[in-house]
Amino acid sequence: MGKHIAILGSGPGGYVAAIRAAQLGARVTVVESHALGGVCLNSGCIPSKALLSVVELGDKVKKSEDMGLLVHGPVTYDLARMVARKNRVVETLVKGIATLFKAWNIEHVRGTGSLRDRQTVRVTADDGTMRDFQADAIVIATGSSWPNLPQFPVDGVKILTSQHLLDLEQIPASLLIVGAGVEGCEFAALYSGLGTEVTIVELMARVLPLEDEDISSTMERELKKRGVTVLTGTTVEGLEQSPTALTAHLKDGTQIMAEKLLVSVGRGLNSHGIGLGQVGVQTGHRGEILVNERMETTVPGIYAIGDVVGKVMLAHVASAQGKVAVENIMGHQTTVRYDVIPAGIFTLPEIGRVGETEQQARERVQTAGLNPDMAVKVGRFRYAGVGKAQATGDTTGFFKVVAESPSGRILGVHIVGTHAADLVHEAALAMQVGATVTQMAEMIHAHPTLAEGLMEAAEDVAGQAIHQARKRTA
Repeated sequence: MGKHIAILGSGPGGYVAAIRAAQLGARVTVVESHALGGVCLNSGCIPSKALLSVVELGDKVKKSEDMGLLVHGPVTYDLARMVARKNRVVETLVKGIATLFKAWNIEHVRGTGSLRDRQTVRVTADDGTMRDFQADAIVIATGSSWPNLPQFPVDGVKILTSQHLLDLEQIPASLLIVGAGVEGCEFAALYSGLGTEVTIVELMARVLPLEDEDISSTMERELKKRGVTVLTGTTVEGLEQSPTALTAHLKDGTQIMAEKLLVSVGRGLNSHGIGLGQVGVQTGHRGEILVNERMETTVPGIYAIGDVVGKVMLAHVASAQGKVAVENIMGHQTTVRYDVIPAGIFTLPEIGRVGETEQQARERVQTAGLNPDMAVKVGRFRYAGVGKAQATGDTTGFFKVVAESPSGRILGVHIVGTHAADLVHEAALAMQVGATVTQMAEMIHAHPTLAEGLMEAAEDVAGQAIHQARKRTA
């Protein structure tokens, strides 16, 4: 029998690590107190997309008359049935992980895991009973959790986390969202689509403050089109509650009344109470577990992956880190490449992005003493110029390619529009293998497809997009 690997947590980092370890011949034990799949599968990525898909379908039905499809009566939503379907989707996927565990002889121990020493895991069951077991290596994949902020005392009734919002069975009349990051904007799109009066408050100057500025401005415009009130550059300084609603007092003096409030201002890392100090695993100032490029902590034989290491808090990054950790445990020298990580934001419309924003690229080259206007070139192409988008009625959005000049190296790609999160992977692969923006433009793209918009944006870096009118310069 090969090495015995213990994994604490079964989220997208933990369960993927477990399967890869078993594929490589390890004996694997996964410690998990909740459902397999972690936050992402049970109360994050998948549930929110299951609900958003219904609203997206409703949006299409609402504009179907112009396309010649006659649907009699208004579009209405049954949130209880939507949630029931969401739960069935989640249950199917959780069972799928259990089936994979069985196929690979992976042991699932129910309980909360903690470290006793470098090779000993203690499992505490829900009833308080404990048992210890030995392992040759340990992978910590305990993830992150919703914040517990004194100014927003979550009660699950009026002050909610995203987990609560995913299980509501009645559509609230009004919702205040604190934080206009990825989660906040996704829920603003979801609940405004359901008919809720949504207000979103963001401390920074723009929604999605970490995204490319063109993406942020487009998303703010689209949220407003959906009836969302967007308040940026301010924050909630006080709350008053009544039996039926709450009143938020903003820093700028504005008062907002709402039936529900969503706290969407970051996540806490689950690194406390699992015995890290006892065995000498070092953490950073945010509580993140410090790891090297092999995902090994400061204690040999103990690895950490996913949100708890505080690097890039995305499910697919956790999965990649999980593979790297166990491959190194099993003697393969591998590392994670962080410069090419595609990401999707499932607002309406979707966002897909990879690499640097235009602003990041300009600041970096300016710091290096170069002229950003010469060293950074940008190509753009609107969905409205794509034949497939016109045919399907999905003309909102654009493609944006950021490239280095004169090398043609692709620095970043940002897409907002239907299927953006899928489309961005062509760009990610191009960046992964070092293709230039010219090579992307020269690759023949099938017609009619939405991917043609990416080709045209790549062509536009040199001012040569075929379906984009430009004044002749010579």
